[in-house]
Amino acid sequence: MNILGILAQPSVIVGKATGGTVRTDGVYFYNVFTSNGTFTPTQNFTGDVLRIAGGGGGASGGGGAGGFLYSSAQSFTTGVAKTVAIGAGGAAKTALGATVTGNDGTLTSFTGLTDCTGGGGGGGFTGAGTGRNGGSGGGGGSTDAATSTGGGGTGGQGNNGGGNGGFTAAPYTSGGGGGASAVGNNASSSTVSGAGGAGTNTYSTIASATSTGVAGYYAGGGGGGVYTTVATAGAGGAGGGGAGSVGTTTATSATVNTGGGGGGTGVTGNSGAGGSGLVIVRYLV
Repeated sequence: MNILGILAQPSVIVGKATGGTVRTDGVYFYNVFTSNGTFTPTQNFTGDVLRIAGGGGGASGGGGAGGFLYSSAQSFTTGVAKTVAIGAGGAAKTALGATVTGNDGTLTSFTGLTDCTGGGGGGGFTGAGTGRNGGSGGGGGSTDAATSTGGGGTGGQGNNGGGNGGFTAAPYTSGGGGGASAVGNNASSSTVSGAGGAGTNTYSTIASATSTGVAGYYAGGGGGGVYTTVATAGAGGAGGGGAGSVGTTTATSATVNTGGGGGGTGVTGNSGAGGSGLVIVRYLV
């Protein structure tokens, strides 16, 4: 049986290191961490480390994706353990409220390597319209006063969020959160909010080693919400980003362990939560 292109695994796989869930495709071993743990080599080898932070939660604008980093040809030494911390996604907002911004995701870390920055929460309504900065920036919220802008992404980890595109009349659209490979989209009209920026499938050969991904993509931004009805919310970005919602309806949360951003919503709706992060260490069999 195949799951995302990987052969069904025996009950116990012994790699060159312990920690996480160990998988193999016959060419590489993969130690997959979906929660905190310790990576401990049992021999000397060289490997690659993919890591993703927790995505930001939505507010009015979509949440930004968690930072995405890949480090190749890392040297590991027998018995020298590495602590792995997996970032949590930003929590959803219930009955959002007018000036509330989304919750940021938290960082993912691997001892000795640069930390991934958590995704920025989405911007709120009038008075809190700017998306929050993060690995990728949250989308700018709806506003009747001025153009909103997305939060800034972290260089080398993600992209900026989109804004409301200057559309400040009802039904008040918003911007999508940034993704690992693309900026969040601005609202395209007064009735269509911005989609989340796309994540990345650059390392899909590693992503396919675990069933937690979305078609090999990771770290997509959340779609922007809409303040009132009779409009179209933004779609989530490829890579686990949650879709936005309209009015009082509930937005979609990001897919767990993708670092995707949560969808934005209307002023009294429930936003989507950001997706938790991930670490995968790959090395030759």
